[in-house]
Amino acid sequence: MENLPWMRPAACANSGNCPEVAASGDAVYVRSSLQPSAIAQLTPSEWRDLVAAIRAGEFDV
Repeated sequence: MENLPWMRPAACANSGNCPEVAASGDAVYVRSSLQPSAIAQLTPSEWRDLVAAIRAGEFDV
């Protein structure tokens, strides 16, 4: 997992507290820049559902 292409939102470019996402094969990985060793692994379907829920305002983020 060390070589994953981690991405973060453009709004977080210089911040030290950002979500980071990497996709590889049949998995999507999510972590916080504050705790990069704590990684959640999602399927592409779970990732799409999470993003849709966030966009729909289902979470207080």
